[in-house]
Amino acid sequence: MLKSKRILLALFSLALFVTSCKEDEDVKPGNTLTARAGADQNVNAGDIVTLDGSASTDSENKPFDYRWTFIKKPTGSTAALSSATMSKPTFKTDLPGEYEVELTTSNANGESKDKILITATVIQPIVLDANIAAKTTLEDRIDNPEVPDYIANGNVSVNAELTLKPGVVIAFARDARLEVNDNGGILLAKGDSTKLIRLIGKETKKGFWAGVIFRSSSSANALEYVQVLHAGSKVLFSGRKAGMAIAGSSKAEVSIKNSLFEQNDGYGLWIERGVILSSFAKNTFKGNTEAGILLDADNVAKLDVNSSFTNGNGRNVVEIFASQLSKNITAEVIWQGFKDKTPYRVLEGLTVDANWKISPGVVIEMSEGARMSIDEGYINAIGTQTAKIVIKGAENKPAYWRGLICYTTSVNNIFEHVEITGGGSTALVSGKKVNIAVYGSQARMQIKNSKISGSGGYGVYVNYQASVNEDIETVNTFADNVEGKVLRE
Repeated sequence: MLKSKRILLALFSLALFVTSCKEDEDVKPGNTLTARAGADQNVNAGDIVTLDGSASTDSENKPFDYRWTFIKKPTGSTAALSSATMSKPTFKTDLPGEYEVELTTSNANGESKDKILITATVIQPIVLDANIAAKTTLEDRIDNPEVPDYIANGNVSVNAELTLKPGVVIAFARDARLEVNDNGGILLAKGDSTKLIRLIGKETKKGFWAGVIFRSSSSANALEYVQVLHAGSKVLFSGRKAGMAIAGSSKAEVSIKNSLFEQNDGYGLWIERGVILSSFAKNTFKGNTEAGILLDADNVAKLDVNSSFTNGNGRNVVEIFASQLSKNITAEVIWQGFKDKTPYRVLEGLTVDANWKISPGVVIEMSEGARMSIDEGYINAIGTQTAKIVIKGAENKPAYWRGLICYTTSVNNIFEHVEITGGGSTALVSGKKVNIAVYGSQARMQIKNSKISGSGGYGVYVNYQASVNEDIETVNTFADNVEGKVLRE
């Protein structure tokens, strides 16, 4: 009897247990989700990959959330998902190797996981022909701007029209150069802000390849959003090392906009006299061994205020080799200041035959022993109290450069709110050391509200045939001129 009771109690307990389990299942239903991350993909390094989890399901057709996470990436990769919670996020394969991504779908019914493997391989660059003799277009083959689309294992001569599409990267071998020749050679290199065109060394270090030389006089030549890096391994043109040289003997013509000249062993850009800059805007020069740019006086007025020349160059100046500012009968030639406050630096000397206007705030540095001569036209330098025009030695030393001489009779020869200092290193004219000489028949200059200092001789010398304003000594400041303020003959 006791045994029977025990059996009945056990059966009753079992019944309660089974009933309890069924009640729990009703409260917490089973997982109805299936995550599907898509098929594995093989892509090129630098490609944009689109993940697709839209085939994921819930058997009860209930909405669910997506969550994507990287399980594995190549060492050094900084790849990131455009969104971790969308059904179709994207990411860029910035390095070759394997990218494993896990998808988790989840809702109140539970969660489900699936993985996808993306294998990124490097496309081998195409070797460029040494002679571009027919119309050629180079396409962007690899999305990663650190990986070259093309390799130049030696000098490349462009003797036909060559177009570089946005995003093209060309890597040059040791001492190789790109030559855009006259009589057929044209370079059309127009990138954009998101897809730069890059001309770089096979090894990304300063002075690895020789650089680019333009001899082409075609008005079609254009560089926009182009980077010229790592050049200057040897002399490129006319005894100079540079990232790019533009030859004046063939009256080469080119437009340069939004471009970068960086990490070149020499100048960033070297422009010879006779070159035609059809446009020049918003270019950047930094990290070059010499100055960012070296050019002739006639092309200075083409430079725009928004270009930057002061950022880690050997000399943060716009360098102007000894040249002539040619006569321009139709307009004034205006030298502007730059937003980054870069000064001009004149090497050896500057001869002016133009109607030359210097804008407020401009700084002109003269190299040791250099001379400035106004032979025709005029010099019109009118600054303001807050934006003075400065003409001084490249080193702030007294008697460092020779001085400025004005031979012309124009009423537009005016200095106002100008600081001129450091002239008189040697005799400028008639055995006189001076900062400013006004010399010759009917030569004239008006000088007001200016400071004239640091001359190795007189501040101003006026010969008997020339004239200056009568109040020159009282309306200007003179300081530290060895022989005195003004000498009038």
